[in-house]
Amino acid sequence: MDIAQLTEEMQKFVQSKGWLEPESKRLQTPRNLAVSLSLEAAEILEHFQWREELKDKDEFAGELADVALYLLQLASVTGINLETAILNKLKTNESREWDK
Repeated sequence: MDIAQLTEEMQKFVQSKGWLEPESKRLQTPRNLAVSLSLEAAEILEHFQWREELKDKDEFAGELADVALYLLQLASVTGINLETAILNKLKTNESREWDK
């Protein structure tokens, strides 16, 4: 499944929950999605708080999936083709100087 298909699946899920409705408590605005994305990313850090190793790989995988889903949705509602953005960023990064 590619990024476009994953985005479509996320859209189906969001629509089935009624989150696209103006009165929704989980309205899919760029701001709301950016906040949620940040919060989910912070939950990834919790898995490493006071340790170097993962305690529960399945829980960690779930947190990574949450981040990916919010990212897909944020890109979708802002009209950004995430696949193109990623490829463009990789191209930009190829020409940058990095610490060795």
